[in-house]
Amino acid sequence: MKLNLLRRKLRKDNPRWVILLVDMCIVLLCYLVSHYIVNSFRGNFNVLLMSKKSLLVLTVYTGSFLYMRTYRDIVRHTGLSEAIRIFKTVWLACMLLFVISFGVRQVFVKGTPISDYLRQSYALIFTHGFFTMVMLVAARVVYRQLYEALFFTKRKSRHLLIFGASRPGLVAYAMLNDDIRAKNKVLAFVEDKANKVGKNSRGIRILDIADIDEDYVRRHDIDEVIIAVENNDPERLSRVTDHFQQLNLELKIMQPGRSLLNGGGKRQIRKLQIEDLLGRKPIRLNNPIVEEELHDRVILVTGAAGSIGSELARQIGRVNYKKLILLDQAESPLYDLQQTIHLQQPEYASFVVGDVRDHIFMKRIFEKYRPTVIFHAAAYKHVPLMEENPYEAIWTNVYGSRIMADLAMEFEAYKFVMISTDKAVNPTNVMGASKRAAEIYINSCNARSKTNFIITRFGNVLGSNGSVIPLFEKQMERGGPLTLTHPDITRYFMTIPEACQLVLEAGTMGHGGEIFVFDMGKSIKIMDLAKRMIKLKGYRYPQDIDIKIVGLRPGEKIFEELLADNENTINTHHPKIMIAKVCTEDLPMKRVQIEALCTYVKYETGGSENVQLEIVRQLKGIVPEFVSQNSVFSELDTVDSKFVS
Repeated sequence: MKLNLLRRKLRKDNPRWVILLVDMCIVLLCYLVSHYIVNSFRGNFNVLLMSKKSLLVLTVYTGSFLYMRTYRDIVRHTGLSEAIRIFKTVWLACMLLFVISFGVRQVFVKGTPISDYLRQSYALIFTHGFFTMVMLVAARVVYRQLYEALFFTKRKSRHLLIFGASRPGLVAYAMLNDDIRAKNKVLAFVEDKANKVGKNSRGIRILDIADIDEDYVRRHDIDEVIIAVENNDPERLSRVTDHFQQLNLELKIMQPGRSLLNGGGKRQIRKLQIEDLLGRKPIRLNNPIVEEELHDRVILVTGAAGSIGSELARQIGRVNYKKLILLDQAESPLYDLQQTIHLQQPEYASFVVGDVRDHIFMKRIFEKYRPTVIFHAAAYKHVPLMEENPYEAIWTNVYGSRIMADLAMEFEAYKFVMISTDKAVNPTNVMGASKRAAEIYINSCNARSKTNFIITRFGNVLGSNGSVIPLFEKQMERGGPLTLTHPDITRYFMTIPEACQLVLEAGTMGHGGEIFVFDMGKSIKIMDLAKRMIKLKGYRYPQDIDIKIVGLRPGEKIFEELLADNENTINTHHPKIMIAKVCTEDLPMKRVQIEALCTYVKYETGGSENVQLEIVRQLKGIVPEFVSQNSVFSELDTVDSKFVS
């Protein structure tokens, strides 16, 4: 009964004045002890005199506690930061007492009434300060230990390892110790650098990663490994994660401190994600010129509800724009974006449901807002679907892009940035060829107007709608298997924030007519990616989740390129951004062909098989390097598909 009563008392947060009162009682008790110790040696211990002097001590300490607000801390959460604050508070009180005593000594003679109340022994001031600081911290630590003993003793401790014995590892160690509910117990730091192995840090042994084997994990009942290193070198991270995953250990990672400087976030320990294993260092940009370029401009983003468009909207939303128009034909995703996005100036943002293929509607948007910077991200991108629906692919990717480009010229926009894809390079499918045709038309517009037309080209985006990562996650939720089209298939990958940072950077440095390509590191084998995802989710391959090869889909490549065979690049000021050198001699002729294709699409229905064939035939004439692969349109490659006007 008494134990339950004590539990209820401890669980309840006491009023702040109670904490202050307890602290002042500790201050008074320490003063009595200190006064006795100091003055008993001198043989002049006087209880009445001590009582008079204690009034000043209590007043000064109360004022210091109120100023520093130490009483506002939750006592059971006491840690190093609270101890440091108590030290500062006691030091402040000591300094105030020292100043007051020094002033009294200069003005009043010893033995006067004021001197009896205000004059303190310097030895007593600092002796009392030392005892007070120790007792205040000790009281809080005892309270915390008592609280943990009563409420968390039944919980099993989690045995952890921290990979990284430098500063990030120590930060992770402190974070784990502060989480009293989780009952974390760090058994060792782990390193792969010989100069650190065998030493101690925070009283804990630093072990070589080679010493962590199945026997060690079993003997010490290891539950989890925290990876905490400042520079997440991709090769090192892959090597470390492979080692621990083979031991079937759960992996978590602490985000490096440098990556938080721009985002303003807090350090946290989170589960390891596939983005952490891209095989290259993350691309990070912090170019103030980007913000200057967009400052006080009217900005239009098409396809704003998509993966790239929504992230562009978030990044642009942080700058001081004059007007931001976010346009998409998908009502629900656009509504979701509206509810979740945080804008610097929400009163100057408009969310518009509209279709880039509707020329009359889009012209009204340009007349109303007169955008000066346009990011054209609206497009169909799924290869197999577009192979079955070429009419829709060209209707959106080519015809819609043409409308946007023509309106940008008509209203003399400052810059027009089109989001393209690596599938436009030596395309083997309708989707990639339609994007290449759009690139050609955009390039042809640059010499015809004051608008600077810029194209950005990059590969697959991790986590985007319809990408391989969400697909694999859904298949694992169903118990597998993961479906893979070919065991040797590879892709270039980047994260959504990386892609959008590079788009903004390229849009800023572009002067018109450029096709910017991004250095995406080495291409990743999808088979390896699938195996890593299985391990990250805590499954075993192939015992728990298997991988099934289902064959290449229509139009799908095994390998993808960022440059065509007849293209090379020019370096820019940014090492991750290059300019593709493309042939521009036949742009006027190809522009005529694209206009004819758009006219044909505009006045024909897309359901007829003959219409579909004719559309793709014309597309092959515009993009002669377009050779269909594993597709019904392969038959067009065996005949003369040259465009006939």
